[in-house]
Amino acid sequence: MCLPLAACTVLPQPPVSQVWLLPAQPGTSASGQAINRSLRVVQPNTSQFINSSRIAVQPQDAEITVYSGSRWSDSVPVLVRNRLTQELRTNGRFISVSSDDDNLQADLELGGDLSAFQGVYRGKKGEVLIQFDAHLVQTSDRRVIASQRFVIRQPINGRSMNEVVAAFGLASDTLAAETLRWLQNTGAIRSPLP
Repeated sequence: MCLPLAACTVLPQPPVSQVWLLPAQPGTSASGQAINRSLRVVQPNTSQFINSSRIAVQPQDAEITVYSGSRWSDSVPVLVRNRLTQELRTNGRFISVSSDDDNLQADLELGGDLSAFQGVYRGKKGEVLIQFDAHLVQTSDRRVIASQRFVIRQPINGRSMNEVVAAFGLASDTLAAETLRWLQNTGAIRSPLP
């Protein structure tokens, strides 16, 4: 029974997929005052299309598709959560930083809505676009204590997937750095716990 199936070549062979890690530059450790709070980073909410491991691209106007034969090593919300968690842990200002995978108690929770994480082309010029509407929640009463919109645009310097992925990495680094700066400057997290 197995021999005829193994010899059959009528079915098309699926294309070999390239699996990409999201590149990340090392973050910097803290130099300012410690924040005496624990923080949990959760996967951002996003559209069904972005909530996958496919690498999204807008080749023109409102059309959205994916880069053929390539995918991320994990789903986009997990990649973004992990990048933010990595940056916050490296910085070391919070007494602890966990993710929603850890299921640990935390004073604060960082989440939000990820409405864009894709390559965008206008003619031959391409850029990576990330739009993240972040909110910081006090976990004791689920109250939003701060919110911020981040729109990151990073030029894609070339047409190869290596160059596309590198641009996604730089854009994610910028998002992580700007999110960290925003959290450090949010006065609400320094107020006494209820």
